[in-house]
Amino acid sequence: MQFVIDGFSLPYILDFCPDVGYNSLGELTATQPSPYAGAMRWDSLFNDMESQFAEGDRLSLEAEVTERARIETAAVHLADRLRGSLGAHVAVHLACRTVFEGTLSHAGADALVLNEARHQVLIPYAAAARYVGLGRLSVGEPSVVRRGIGLSHALRGLARDRAQLTVTLRGGSAQDSGLLGVIDRVGRDFFDLASLSVGEARRASQVKQVSSIPFGALGAIRSPRT
Repeated sequence: MQFVIDGFSLPYILDFCPDVGYNSLGELTATQPSPYAGAMRWDSLFNDMESQFAEGDRLSLEAEVTERARIETAAVHLADRLRGSLGAHVAVHLACRTVFEGTLSHAGADALVLNEARHQVLIPYAAAARYVGLGRLSVGEPSVVRRGIGLSHALRGLARDRAQLTVTLRGGSAQDSGLLGVIDRVGRDFFDLASLSVGEARRASQVKQVSSIPFGALGAIRSPRT
């Protein structure tokens, strides 16, 4: 049996009026109103769809930001990370368990400089086991010249000054933890340290011994601040 109301069959009415139904006697009845009933039906539907699209866009944006941050972090060099913390108080723990603390004043191609109250400490990156106190900022070095200044350049500067300094070796014994002396000369991958007593000037008669130290064995060099 098919009901016809004003020329429209009941199935047609039910398709376009989901809030209308009929009971077992064939009488038209009003069903439970849907969330989109009445004049607000389409507004609610569109608002719901809009909120879903907005949430999807937000999640997509968060995923993109996370991925970009991961890629950018993977491209950061240690020197850039250190350069971003210039002026900060930093503790550098060496692999030999010696710890130096001071204000980070320089981050070069392969070594850094800490300022202590009366001394400066030159530490190769390869000698450090960990750093404490670095910020999250990373700064690249725009100067090509500065990027090319490495450990050997710093050692030649110390040799030129003829200043007495203390050398810490990376894997040395307690006896080698503080070698006093003056840098005599600097090679491609080593330097010669003329050992002296405290306060003695560099004279041939005062030199106890000359040690040739590979760059790879250097833990740190502490020299007086000028």
